[in-house]
Amino acid sequence: MHHGDGSTKTTPGQSGTPLGPLIAVVVANIALAFGPWFVRMADTGPVAAAFWRIALAVPVLLVVAAVMARGKPAFAGVRGLWGVLVIAGIAFAADLGSWHFGIVRTTLANATLFGNSATFIYPIYGFLIARAWPSRSQGVALLLAAIGAGLLMGRSAELSPQNLVGDLFSLLAGILYAVYFIFMARARAVMAPLPALALSSLMTVLPLLAVALLLGEAIVPTDWTPLILLAVVSQLLGQGLMIYALGHLSPIVVGLALLLQPVVAATIGWIAYGERLAAADAAGALLVAVALVLVRLGGRTPVQLAPVGSQTKSSPRR
Repeated sequence: MHHGDGSTKTTPGQSGTPLGPLIAVVVANIALAFGPWFVRMADTGPVAAAFWRIALAVPVLLVVAAVMARGKPAFAGVRGLWGVLVIAGIAFAADLGSWHFGIVRTTLANATLFGNSATFIYPIYGFLIARAWPSRSQGVALLLAAIGAGLLMGRSAELSPQNLVGDLFSLLAGILYAVYFIFMARARAVMAPLPALALSSLMTVLPLLAVALLLGEAIVPTDWTPLILLAVVSQLLGQGLMIYALGHLSPIVVGLALLLQPVVAATIGWIAYGERLAAADAAGALLVAVALVLVRLGGRTPVQLAPVGSQTKSSPRR
């Protein structure tokens, strides 16, 4: 399956996963894992924090995209993609709003677990669009990732009526994040990473501000530090590298890499709050790492459910 801008021609699970984009998606998830910590530190409302994450990053993204164009049109190829970018932006706004809303209404463990449900949703979408069953190595990788996620979150996750609202909003965020990935992958088939991220982020600003105002949240902070860190680390670095990786990696690699976030979140909890890591956490992290290595090494091509020609014609260009 072509996934992204056409620079890599790998099907999900095909050997030869490019190392550079793989490193990018790993660094992206490490950066994104700091997001919940910054949201908790912010003295605005949670949706307002999401608004500032985007609002502070958008001008930087627009300027850097223009500078890197080196005199050429920075947003060439956007014609015909406005609908895709608008949907991506709205999906991302809804994702961030739901997740930040959930973060302060459930445990951090639950928010991380349910908020990363795209780990499995996005690869499933990739298999459907490719009309292929997962290869043996992919199946093993997904199984190991599922067990690893359970070990990482199972010890501390607490399902209770008090957390139900936050759990549901975090789960909704994970679904919306997968939708965002799907539409941004289509944009990346035509556009470079920074212009695509800049324009989709621009579409995100007003919806987030509107929701924050409707909820009556505190909008203007007294301490800008957590929000600046949220914008720089989560949006510019984390999301920027994630969108770059979407143009080069298959959905299963991107999906499994999302599980790095609970690993890093557990480490942050250990360093910042003295939450000691148990043996189950270490075992879960190891299984996630093994799953990523399996996908990196690749295996046989997945069993096609339809001829490649019919796949190309019937599936959207990614």
